[in-house]
Amino acid sequence: MKSETFFSATENEEITRTIQEVELQTSGEVAVMVVEQSDSYPESRILAGVLIGSLLALAITDLLLDDSLWEFLPLAATFSLLIAWLTGYLPLVKRFFIPAARLEEMVREQAVQEFFKQGLYKTRDATGVLFFISLFERRVWVLADQGINEKISPESLQAYAADIAKGIKEGRAAEALCLEIRGVGKVLAEHFPVRDDDINELPDQVMHG
Repeated sequence: MKSETFFSATENEEITRTIQEVELQTSGEVAVMVVEQSDSYPESRILAGVLIGSLLALAITDLLLDDSLWEFLPLAATFSLLIAWLTGYLPLVKRFFIPAARLEEMVREQAVQEFFKQGLYKTRDATGVLFFISLFERRVWVLADQGINEKISPESLQAYAADIAKGIKEGRAAEALCLEIRGVGKVLAEHFPVRDDDINELPDQVMHG
């Protein structure tokens, strides 16, 4: 799925309104980004190709070619390359060959990269918050700048991320995201109330990477 079409036009508008409502109550700045994937994971395609290709070649040589090693080797190489290529178009298969810990780590790393790439660290009071959604991995990461981390623990932020991820799996991604943005907004309003000279420093629309 393309990141640009993950949320409908109506959902995008609702997310933008939610961010704007939250930022009326706090000097904190909220941003949302959706990306298709956080890494290409080339090793998963290689592993899938070698494992599935070898098993197919083994089955064919066992059933049709009298267990010939010389028939098995070229078949295994051919099937491995073919399966590796096909895996790039089969997200479910590709994800199966990637450890959960690696998926989590790559989403975290990409969230950090986008936080700096998009200039979210440049807010006046270091109060930027990024809700980062990576579609292929089916993971969400909530990343906050230094000012917020002094008040809200990273573990608490990831609890919001987990609730959004659950909402995505249940088919209510926009609803869950808006709910958790409001939840974070209440905490931000408590620790970082809106100031008289407050300005909007980050985009309110969903960003795409």
